[in-house]
Amino acid sequence: MLTEQTITHFFELLTTRNLEQMATLLSEDARLHFPKTQPLIGRDRILKFFQVLFRQYPELSFEVQRIIIQGDRAAAHWVNRGVSRKQEPYANEGVTLFEFHGAKIRFLSDFFKDTGNF
Repeated sequence: MLTEQTITHFFELLTTRNLEQMATLLSEDARLHFPKTQPLIGRDRILKFFQVLFRQYPELSFEVQRIIIQGDRAAAHWVNRGVSRKQEPYANEGVTLFEFHGAKIRFLSDFFKDTGNF
């Protein structure tokens, strides 16, 4: 069953960069829609994307503000802060849409207030 704890855990894994644990949350055929990129299809491609993102932002933490759950779908409003690899401060706010199949994430789509840095 989808709970707020599942969504919060996902963002904790992003903040701690624990891709091994994140892999257990994603279905094999998961899809990620991220601003200014083509859709990423497949757990392995999504995990590689996050590896690249972590290189671009060696410091990046997420704080979930609110979560809305409806059946097997959820929306999480978050803020993040960090530092780019050029040592520039970074902050953003957005919403991630989630769709689950059982206990696994099968769809993610991010919406940001500021996409200028990507």
